[in-house]
Formats: sequence, C-alpha cells, structure tokens
Amino acid sequence: MSTPKKVVVFDYGFGNVRSAERALARAGADVEITRDYDTAMNADGLLVPGVGAFAACMQGLKEARGDWIVGRRLSGGRPVMGICVGMQILFARGIEHGVETEGLDEWPGTVEPLKAEIVPHMGWNTVQASAGSPLFKDLDADARFYFVHSYAVHDWSLEVVNPVMRAPYVHWSTHGEPFVAAVENGALSATQFHPEKSGDAGAQLLTNWIGTL
Repeated sequence: MSTPKKVVVFDYGFGNVRSAERALARAGADVEITRDYDTAMNADGLLVPGVGAFAACMQGLKEARGDWIVGRRLSGGRPVMGICVGMQILFARGIEHGVETEGLDEWPGTVEPLKAEIVPHMGWNTVQASAGSPLFKDLDADARFYFVHSYAVHDWSLEVVNPVMRAPYVHWSTHGEPFVAAVENGALSATQFHPEKSGDAGAQLLTNWIGTL
C-alpha cells in the first residue's frame, strides 16, 4: 500500500482552510494546515486558498512569507495549487475599485471586474476543459463546479518559447463573458472555482491533482 501524499494547506489568514483540509483528506491526502516554512517547502503538494480582496490576500501572503515559499517551490518543480483568490494572486496584477496591486506574476494577466448583469458570479457553472487535461481527467463535459467571485482574468497571453515545454492547459467558463476558470502549467495549477465545495466533481479534480504529486 502506497504512502499518502503529504499536502500542506497554507494558512496565511485568507481562505477556508478547514473545508480544504477535509476535501483533500477525503481525496486521500495526508493533510496539514500550517504556515511553517519548512513544512510547506517539504510537502509533496502546497495548496494556497484565498477569499476576499486581492490586495489583502497579497499582503497576508507576503507577511507569512508565502510569496517566497511559492516561488521557491516552483523553481524546484514542486507542485503548488491555488484556489479562488489563491489563483488570482498568481497573475501579474489585480485591479479592484480602481486600485492596482502587484500579484506573484507567475503568469501574465490582470484580474479585473467581471462584466455581467449579476455580480458576484455565485453558484454552479460548467468549465470548458482543454483536451488531455490531467486535472479534469474522468470528468464529464457537463460537470458543474461552485464559483463565488466578482473578479477574473479575461485574457490569457503566456507564450511558450521553448518548444520542448508543454503548453499550459487553460480552461474557461462564462459568466457574462468568458474568463479563465483554471490553469495547469507544469508544477503550478489553479482553479477560480472552489473544488472543495463542488461535490463529486470537485472531489475527482482534487483526486486527480493528488495523483500528479
């Protein structure tokens, strides 16, 4: 019997860490909630949740040295997954109420307000997943995931200049207009929706991610 993968839910004060912990444990991981540097660095996978404002999450992450941990893990090819605002802060910048805040800049792009009749986008929605995606393996095209957000990335512009590197899987959803719903880019994965609140579909997605660790 194989040893369960160790996953750290990074506790920097933003995000429902308990629901993430429970969902990952159900998916078969050995889970710990912590902001301890060494524990976060040495885990098989690091999950970065996030709720609230982009600027506040970035400030909290930096105060907990999370920006340093994410960067160091990725430079060594160690898996990281962001959820909701934990995905948004992976992009270059966020604009909320006219204020621009620098993100982690792992991907180019700007997190901007959703342009839709009803905001926030709250509830269940489908995702147009890219073919061959490890994250969406064994999930039907009509699988629905739970979203709660007022901001999103609407343009994907990362160029893959090294032909040896696999192009990222970019997955889209629509609320008023198309937006980036999830990304898989080497060791870095992220979802705008909440897999830990998305029932069986979310459980399958987390199981798929753990399977890649």
